[in-house]
Amino acid sequence: MAATGKVAAFRLPPLPTIGEIIKLYRLKAQKQLSQNFLLDLRLTDKIVKQAGELKNAHVCEVGPGPGGITRSILSAGVEELLLIEKDARFIPGLQMLSEAAPGKVRIVHGDILTYKMEKAFPKHLKKDWENEPPDIHIIGNLPFSVSTPLIIKWLENVSKKDGPFSYGRTQMTLTFQKEVGERLTANPGSSQRSRLSIMAQHLCTVENCFVIPGQAFVPKPEVDVAVVHFTPLVQPKIQQPFELVEKVVRSVFHFRRKYCFRGIETLFPESRRLERTEQLMMTANVDPTLRPFQLSMSQFRNLCNTYRKMCDEDPSLFVFDYREELRQKKKARNLLKSTSQPEEEDQL
Repeated sequence: MAATGKVAAFRLPPLPTIGEIIKLYRLKAQKQLSQNFLLDLRLTDKIVKQAGELKNAHVCEVGPGPGGITRSILSAGVEELLLIEKDARFIPGLQMLSEAAPGKVRIVHGDILTYKMEKAFPKHLKKDWENEPPDIHIIGNLPFSVSTPLIIKWLENVSKKDGPFSYGRTQMTLTFQKEVGERLTANPGSSQRSRLSIMAQHLCTVENCFVIPGQAFVPKPEVDVAVVHFTPLVQPKIQQPFELVEKVVRSVFHFRRKYCFRGIETLFPESRRLERTEQLMMTANVDPTLRPFQLSMSQFRNLCNTYRKMCDEDPSLFVFDYREELRQKKKARNLLKSTSQPEEEDQL
């Protein structure tokens, strides 16, 4: 008689609990690395469930730590699990898990921010961007210190279809501080609407799955934690290069409590700032008295498309840096002040 799916499912052999692993290897969360351990396997199972069907899938787990989520991923019946861990203290405990799941686990002692993800999985898993997402998933309980720079890096990879997205529209299930999770999914008009909202939502379907209370972690963080799922879109909502979109969005939110034209002004050199700001806002059909968080995705798209045309006509615009202009003005004032002081002393 053929074995049923449940009977054939992969099961880990009896292992020490996560708490026992922590004691066995004398593991202690390092505050400077914003590490927090999740010991409740019901919660780790719930996180992994948000990733979707993982049976026979290839998964990369970022920062597995003592291996709580790792166990839940393996129990989901994955084909292969790649673990990328920066902290060498966790490697022995992860090797124990690797031995318990022969042939299923690869451990990389390295930094996810520099690891070459385009070589992480077998080539035969690649799918065309227009097709369904590949059978590849990224899952991670991210340290707070790395979560925002990492998701920005991966969003840029989505835009350029490289890194982990050279295989297609690879899905991600990641944890963030609750506030960051709210920013990632905030709608127009929400006080949490931010640069992160636009950059994520114009490239991905972003779902705030559920919130884990801080007391579920060891040590307990001062904030709750959001589990967020990302699926790259077939077509981005703003079809311009990542760097251009990022520059426009960053500028708009430069003065997030003021009218949006104040931030848009920072895209242009002082000499023709007012004229070009008016030109951009009129052509993009955006009300200059809206606050940045009130702008819709289509308004951001209009701003980016219009700014692109202006940059094509005047390439010096794109390389203009508002902060550098401020630095140069301050430097000039200080120089003027230092050269005029001796003259005043001579007169005295």
